[in-house]
Amino acid sequence: MIMGLCLLVYNLAQKKLRQALLSSDDSIRNQVNKLTKKPTMRWIFQMFQSVPLLIINGQKQMSNLTEERQKILHYLSQSCRQYYLMI
Repeated sequence: MIMGLCLLVYNLAQKKLRQALLSSDDSIRNQVNKLTKKPTMRWIFQMFQSVPLLIINGQKQMSNLTEERQKILHYLSQSCRQYYLMI
């Protein structure tokens, strides 16, 4: 049952991202560096694996948050942007 719920959330996130890209007529780069309007969430998750949270002098900062990753976060929900300290 938990696996089914995880797959549902995964699929909904992928659908939301793809719809947002289509509605804004935008695209992002895939694994082979080609532009696509239909990225997989697996690729998106892999892109964000190298974005660590740093705490320096009590200040939270995200390291390695490139412009491309910020663009992707723009198409996801507000809670995702809050998690990556963009709000």
